[in-house]
Amino acid sequence: MKTKQIFFTKVHHAELQEVDIREVGANEVLTEMEYTVVSGGTERAFLLGMENTSQKFPMSMGYCGVGRVLQTGKDVKSVTAGDRVLVYHGHHAKYNITPEIKVTKIENDAIDSLDAAFVVIASMGLGGVRKLELELGESAMVMGLGLLGIFALQFCRVSGAYPVIAADLSPQRRELALKLGADYAFDPSAPDFTEQVKAVTGGEGVRGTVEVSGASVAMKQALECASRMGRISLLGCTRVSDCAVDFYQQVHQPGVKLIGAHNFVRPKLESYPHHWTHQDDCKAILNLIGAGRIQVSPIVSRVVSPEDATEIYNQLCDDPAFPMGTVFDWRSIK
Repeated sequence: MKTKQIFFTKVHHAELQEVDIREVGANEVLTEMEYTVVSGGTERAFLLGMENTSQKFPMSMGYCGVGRVLQTGKDVKSVTAGDRVLVYHGHHAKYNITPEIKVTKIENDAIDSLDAAFVVIASMGLGGVRKLELELGESAMVMGLGLLGIFALQFCRVSGAYPVIAADLSPQRRELALKLGADYAFDPSAPDFTEQVKAVTGGEGVRGTVEVSGASVAMKQALECASRMGRISLLGCTRVSDCAVDFYQQVHQPGVKLIGAHNFVRPKLESYPHHWTHQDDCKAILNLIGAGRIQVSPIVSRVVSPEDATEIYNQLCDDPAFPMGTVFDWRSIK
């Protein structure tokens, strides 16, 4: 059996290739994919061989998708053939073989597969929000409104934060944030950005910030905007560190907490307060989507064919306005 799969073959080049599929292991699941979502920031960094990436080519990414189970290994218990599932850390491919722990059954048939395709990446945004331990009525800010950030913003709102502040250089993304529940949306390049944030928090500063951009200058701004004893969740992966931080004045003296929120820093088997497993977060998000409390459709920018992978990834590398919600449709790929 063969599959079509997108590979990064060298720096700044991706292509769709046909490869053989190996046998399914005892604890593995073979899934026929419907959609996979492009994680723009991470995939661009790996495709360009930036710092804090593997820099080993060829490679294949695509850790966020949805499909139908075709086959399960003899020891798999949680899903069976025909189940619709989320696939975590698979590939942009027609077929994916993944460990059972990396698939999550979608129980609600009313949830559209295109919406469900975003749940894995949304869970990363939720993990960053959970670690802030937000309380009802606390101010919150999300810096960087890519996919993780735009979901983190919605999770801040449903967690009861007020005001919810969005920060991004893109006017279009700031406008989307307001539509999805942000109370304010500011341009971090504005000379009075910190003053604007302080003003809408009554001069106090922000209690809980999710920093998603991975830009060191944004980290510095998050510290400048933080309240006394505020918390900053570091969700974005920093590729370049080029801004000096006065740790005494901005962290130690005001008692600010910096919280590492990489998605791999999760409990593996059992959730506990503010630290949920990947599976439990995905199930929670599916429930919130089903209940209409989290919106996905406004985030979908376009659905494209994997046959256009080379063009799509050239655009990701070169176009700062790359459409955030880009999805590969595998249903017509043979």
